Amino acid sequence: MTVFRFKGGLTRTTVAQLAFGATVCLAVVAWLVQSMLPAAAAESAEDAVAAPSAALTVQLATPSTQDWPQIVQASGPLAPWQEAVVGTETGSLRITELLVDVGSTVKRGQLMARLADETVQADLSKQNAALDQARLNLSQAQANLQRTRAVAESGALSGQKMDEYIIDEALKRVALASSEADQKSTRIRLAQTRIVAVDDGVVSARSAVLGNVVPAGTELFRLVRQGRIEWRAELDAQQLARVRQGQAARLTLPGGVAASGTVRLVAPTLSTSTGRATVYVSLAPGSGAQAGMFASGTIELAQAPALTLPQSAVVLRDGRSDVYQLNPDGVTVTRRTVVTGRRQGDRVEVVSGLEASARVVASGGAFLSEGSRVQVEGGKAKAQAPVSIQKRTTRNLLTGLRLNPAGTERGQA
Repeated sequence: MTVFRFKGGLTRTTVAQLAFGATVCLAVVAWLVQSMLPAAAAESAEDAVAAPSAALTVQLATPSTQDWPQIVQASGPLAPWQEAVVGTETGSLRITELLVDVGSTVKRGQLMARLADETVQADLSKQNAALDQARLNLSQAQANLQRTRAVAESGALSGQKMDEYIIDEALKRVALASSEADQKSTRIRLAQTRIVAVDDGVVSARSAVLGNVVPAGTELFRLVRQGRIEWRAELDAQQLARVRQGQAARLTLPGGVAASGTVRLVAPTLSTSTGRATVYVSLAPGSGAQAGMFASGTIELAQAPALTLPQSAVVLRDGRSDVYQLNPDGVTVTRRTVVTGRRQGDRVEVVSGLEASARVVASGGAFLSEGSRVQVEGGKAKAQAPVSIQKRTTRNLLTGLRLNPAGTERGQA
């Protein structure tokens, strides 16, 4: 560095020259500072724009191929497998007791109601007396016939009289059989005053009213046989051709309850009015299904390969299904719209829109958008923090002044 030394005192001219030189230096420095500040501000603005946003830490998933059954989507009502009607077999009797109501579970032969049986009991007593009389008449006729045969051997009795005793004994025998039949009929009527269940099941309807006099053939109760409910899925002709008896079915009941079943019967014809056919699916016991419900579900067909992802990787947004694929730079993601298909457990099939080798965000995609930066869990961040505005501005100024950080001019000691 050059040092000026003066041996004598300063003159007015020397002072003026020094002041002028200092003013010129200050003006040059001010000009340099003003010229450097816009460039520094522009670079700082560019750095602010280019500065990456905070990265979301994510886990990645790769599609896997699994053998899943093909499915047919369907919907339809739930109805009883079969219904049974419980009614009266004898008429003009009054209902005296009701033992079950709608929703009751009954067993075959269980007593459900009683009818008044006083008149039937009286008829039975009358028939018992008539039967006793018929037995006595037959015994008398048989005794007469036996004595007549003993006399006929001696020739004291004509053949005509002998025939009369034989015929009388036969008539008494027929009369006894008739009385026995009448007694049996009355006993049956008496048993019919007890209304019993014709099969195991659940009472789905009751029309019986206590005290009502009902004629023969009146319906009193209706049963869902064995408590079995089935799903009557409606399919079109193309779907129907792929369904077979014994295939598994899964459906969702109202309230989100899942149920399973097996195809019991495929209708042989289609409706001429709707062009659809009914597939009868027997549901597993205890499924919670009730007759009258409407459900939608699937029928499982043959196995077929499926490219699957975790359901958490698929984001439903604006009516489309999106996944976020990690780009080759390992830092940003790209949104991919995919078409989904079958679902099983916590995985979903990707029909199109994604390669088998793609790496996608396994969860948290709802917080991402096109080009978002991510930090892969367990990996290193590839981006460095941006240089601050103040440090970059200072560096540019020093470069413009050609000074090193220590404040000394470059190239001089």
